[in-house]
Amino acid sequence: MFDHLDTGQTVHDLDALRAALGEARLTFHESSYGTVLGAQYAETYPHRIRAMVLESVMDRSVSRTRDFLEAQAVAAQDSFDEFAKWCAYDTSCALHGRDVRAAWRGLLSRAERGELENPERPGVHLSLVELVNRIAFKNFYAVRYAELATAILRMEASSPLPASPSSSMPLPSATPVLCSDWHLPVHDYQEYASLVRTMNRTAPDLPHLLPIQMTAACLGTPTTNPQHRLVVRGAPPILLSNALHDPATGYPWAVSVTRQLGRGGVLLTYEGQGHGSVASGSCMERAVDGYLTTLTLPPRGTRCPAVLS
Repeated sequence: MFDHLDTGQTVHDLDALRAALGEARLTFHESSYGTVLGAQYAETYPHRIRAMVLESVMDRSVSRTRDFLEAQAVAAQDSFDEFAKWCAYDTSCALHGRDVRAAWRGLLSRAERGELENPERPGVHLSLVELVNRIAFKNFYAVRYAELATAILRMEASSPLPASPSSSMPLPSATPVLCSDWHLPVHDYQEYASLVRTMNRTAPDLPHLLPIQMTAACLGTPTTNPQHRLVVRGAPPILLSNALHDPATGYPWAVSVTRQLGRGGVLLTYEGQGHGSVASGSCMERAVDGYLTTLTLPPRGTRCPAVLS
């Protein structure tokens, strides 16, 4: 089964669904990893597209493992920086008026020593990897800054657990799709350690981010649909949407894919935060809905203001 789950094969499944519905052309809107499916469908079946929206865009022209991981680290650190800025000016932040980075790094140190309690499981240690990925990083997706600040305050106030080797979050079961779609080789432990150091240096507030573990989990598995520069010929214009401060698919990736599409790509920029942007305020909704319903694209260079929560 593993050999038949890459995105290149899913493209044909998607086209079979289009045909089964009796549709001559496809109207497609997907976000995050779904943009890989959309882009590859546009390469394979360009004349069968009516409209396509790619939101929070992945760039499969990135070929080097180090470049892929660095891009992920830059996007994640940028989101932490946005969180720290929000706490500095918004009085509703539970850490307003304090040094947010100092409070957070105190928790990182406690987690590394095995003294930090899991806020969701009293009496159970929270590992450094869990703290970074399950407590901080996941809250950047939906811009849950207030919840993150409150969680930091609660964990900071909790009594240290007896020092103990903190159990790590299990290595993720990287999906067959991810491993089949991305050729991200690591040749030996020395290179892996160097990649970890690079990521931790690039994202100092978020050490041991999930992408480095996912890269390790895919080592030794076949890459049947490796990444490549996007080549689309004969498709109608494609609308791309991305937040300036996306924690997982950084804005430069959307810019890169738009350039690969040439005149066929139009980038709609959301000047805010979060993973996913098309429902972020009336400006974004009007632009995307107008295109999907009437095929009217927003003018090139359209930017929509951030919506304050």
